[in-house]
Amino acid sequence: MNEGQVIVIGLTGQTGAGKSTVSQIFVKNGFGLIDADKISRDVEDVGTPCLQELFEYFGDGIRNPDNSLNRKALAKIAFTDKKKLEILNTIVHPFITEEIFRQINRYSAKGYGLVLLDAPTLFESKASDFCDLIISVLANPEIRCERIIQRDGLTKEAACERMNAQLDETFFIQHSDYVVRNDGNLDSLFAQSEEIVDKIKIYYHKMFNSN
Repeated sequence: MNEGQVIVIGLTGQTGAGKSTVSQIFVKNGFGLIDADKISRDVEDVGTPCLQELFEYFGDGIRNPDNSLNRKALAKIAFTDKKKLEILNTIVHPFITEEIFRQINRYSAKGYGLVLLDAPTLFESKASDFCDLIISVLANPEIRCERIIQRDGLTKEAACERMNAQLDETFFIQHSDYVVRNDGNLDSLFAQSEEIVDKIKIYYHKMFNSN
C-alpha cells in the first residue's frame, strides 16, 4: 500500500516478546504508530456493533453488569478453543481493519511516509496483506511466560494457554522481512531495532526517490 508515498510496516510476534518496547523505538525515529490492540478495545466498547455481535455469539457470560465486555471471560473461552478463537477473529477483525485504514489515511494526510502497525494478530487478521514490510519480535518461551504473568496477572497455566494459541516461531520467521530477538538484553534489542529502522528508511528512499 503505497498511496501518498506511505509504506506500512507490520510489527507482530509472540505474546510477551516485547513488541511495545520495539514500537517505541520506531516512534522515536519518526514512524507513525497504529496500535491495533487499542483499536480492538475501542471497537469493542459499549454500544458498538462489534460488541453486539460478540454478545450474540458468545452469550451473556462475557457481558459485565454495565453491558461492557468481560475480556477475561472472553479470553478464557477463546484461548482454550481454536474454533471459537477463529470465530472471535472473524467477528472482530473487519472492524479493526476498517479503523486501521482510517488511521493510515490520517497519517498520510499529515505527511508521514513511514507508518508502523503494531498488531499481535497481524497474520490471523490478514492485515499482513496490506503491509509493505513485516517485523516479528520473538523471545524464548520461558522469558515470554514470565513477562505475561507479570504484565497481565495471569497464572502460569493461563499464560501458557495464551502462548499456545499463537502461531509458532517458525511461521513468524518464514513470513517476516525482519526478526528481532528479545531475550532480555536491552542493548541488543535497541541495536537490532535501530539497524532495522535504518534499513527501512533506505528502502523508503529507494522506493520513492529512485528517479
